[in-house]
Amino acid sequence: MKASDLFSFPDSIPFADFFAPNALPWEWIQQIKPALASGFEERLPEKIPAGVSIKGKVFVHESVELPPFCSIEGPAWIGEGVQIRPGAYIRGNVIIGAGSVVGNSCEYKNCLLLEGVQTPHFSYIGDSVLGNRSHLGAGVILSNLRLDQKPVKVRTGDGLVDTGMRKFGALLGDDAEVGCNAVLNPGSILGRKAIVGPLIPFVGTLGEGRMLLSKPASRQVDRPE
Repeated sequence: MKASDLFSFPDSIPFADFFAPNALPWEWIQQIKPALASGFEERLPEKIPAGVSIKGKVFVHESVELPPFCSIEGPAWIGEGVQIRPGAYIRGNVIIGAGSVVGNSCEYKNCLLLEGVQTPHFSYIGDSVLGNRSHLGAGVILSNLRLDQKPVKVRTGDGLVDTGMRKFGALLGDDAEVGCNAVLNPGSILGRKAIVGPLIPFVGTLGEGRMLLSKPASRQVDRPE
């Protein structure tokens, strides 16, 4: 498995040298910090609303409109046409590609969002890579730490691989989607156009174009008097 099986790195993000297509896909998570540390232009909008907190080195494209309140901690690079919604918390080592949605009450930490990524509502995205046009339904959590805090292992076609990474959330290939209130456990990998349905706790690898769906058991009864 290599990164190019999941992602196509867009020209609009100026750190391509750090994200080799032949690398192991989870190695891209480890490259976010050095990519930002390599240097980039610091830029902020002319008008910053009173409720917005910005600390550290941050690039915000001039087309980005900041909401009434949010928090951005650098280093962070935010590309053209990104929509930042109220209550977003960007807390360091974050790269967000053009046309993405940074949702209300969402938290982002050490993550790479490629172009057109939709994370609109109430999600946690940590130590993860989200491919072009990938989408998280409301309340999706990308869990990045095992309960026993041991290094994260991933399932590939070659078997179980120890990544050596203590913090590793999820990898979503281009056009992958996750339904509302699902939880992707540490080391989860979704292939291109793969879908995890709502309310599912998922761990493992879901292949390209595959769907994982669950129908909750339920019944109707008469309400007692």
